Amino acid sequence: MTRTGSLQFFDIETLLRDLPRGDRWVRHLQEDLLPFWTTPVALGTPLGDFPTYRNNDGSVTDFNNPRPEFQHLVDGIVFPDRDYVRSKSRQCFAYGVAYHLTGEEKYLTYAKAGVEFLRTFAFDRTAGGGFTYFTGTEKTPGPDVPYRTSQDLAYLLAGVGFLYYLTRDADLERELVDTQEYIWTNYYDSGADMFLWVLEDSPAPDRDRKAQQQLVAQLDQIYGYMMLVTPCLPEPQFSIWKERLIKLVHILMDRFYSPRTEMFWGAVTDSVSKSWGSPHTDFGHSVKAFWLISLIGSLTDNYEMFVSAQRRAAQIVDLAYLPASGSWSRRLKPDGTLDEDKEWWSHCELDQVAGALSLNDPAYMRYLVRTYDYWFQYFVDHKDHDIWPMLSGATNQPVEGYPKQHSWKNALHSFEHALLGYLFAQQLHGQSAELYFAWQKTPPKRKIVPYFYQGTVQRIVEFETPETGERRQRVSFTNVH
Repeated sequence: MTRTGSLQFFDIETLLRDLPRGDRWVRHLQEDLLPFWTTPVALGTPLGDFPTYRNNDGSVTDFNNPRPEFQHLVDGIVFPDRDYVRSKSRQCFAYGVAYHLTGEEKYLTYAKAGVEFLRTFAFDRTAGGGFTYFTGTEKTPGPDVPYRTSQDLAYLLAGVGFLYYLTRDADLERELVDTQEYIWTNYYDSGADMFLWVLEDSPAPDRDRKAQQQLVAQLDQIYGYMMLVTPCLPEPQFSIWKERLIKLVHILMDRFYSPRTEMFWGAVTDSVSKSWGSPHTDFGHSVKAFWLISLIGSLTDNYEMFVSAQRRAAQIVDLAYLPASGSWSRRLKPDGTLDEDKEWWSHCELDQVAGALSLNDPAYMRYLVRTYDYWFQYFVDHKDHDIWPMLSGATNQPVEGYPKQHSWKNALHSFEHALLGYLFAQQLHGQSAELYFAWQKTPPKRKIVPYFYQGTVQRIVEFETPETGERRQRVSFTNVH
């Protein structure tokens, strides 16, 4: 690196030499992640009824005799009596990613089994929308309609959305369109100009309140399913969803964005919510929001939106980077200093945004060559597989008392991290990216996209499964952007 005035220049050839190639991400998926998520316990009984909780070695969790990771139940992530729909949906998403990157049919089978379970049991066919969790051996669905959060409804659609992206199945399309319409009709409050958290106050004390104005109630409509599904939809839904994405951008910027900090507040319920250290006011949520806004700008040909969001995302990347350890801070503390502890999902988001910025400016690889190395070295559980949820900034070791699988930590973030790591690596190294699909009828090329991104469809190879003769496709993408 050299410096001229205030502008830094970087040796891109050296950065490329040190940047992992695409095959490293596929190997990470196969060797580090999938062994934890493909055991009989993980796959559920029956197949597709994926459990919410497992011990850190992947075994069944016994809350009557808990392992150390479950002995101090962390409020908000461990409810022993609940089996969460969002967890099952996120696991469907992960198996979809595994098929997408490898073409191995068994992963598509797992994703389909999980989505079939959701469609059979998790959607509320009477009132609309879907349930949040099941309780007891009878799997009683809950809670009642007014107490379901808009965020949980968004994540119900995450697994369904990824399978639709892979297959373009018409039944899944109707499921997505109908549920999105339910969310928009029931949760969008035109007076407040934002999506409600819940429809009525929870009867439980200190729980969900209708007055809560939450960033994730808006943001996860985009992230949970709309960003992936929208480009795949036919008209008129394609245009309707694009307009709704733009509306969500306006809500984020008008209601949650702070011009002073150039970040997003996690909640704007009251003045106290708008402060460092408050829930969801962190680098991960803010950088994710700007990343998604930039993608919406690209999708809708809004150059100003794309550039403005990229610039603000880059500022957060610069601020969050910890050069001493080559890792990411997760947030600013209430006193304005960097919190050097690390959280798996936030580390994923910052990696992904640095990767996205690298597509336009390869100098951002200077972060990735170190943060990727940190991920592989410290976040991966090299003994029992998968990813540690929290690492101490002081020791780079896992923080005790946090399980690797719980009601909010499933496989979505780490599998998406691998998929985007692969896509970015292939593009930066000048190689095509190969992804597998399972269409019964191949869509027009303009409707074929590599995940959240756009690209040139270089080649489509059609083949049939040996067992059933079903159609499958391997698509080669170049110019991913």
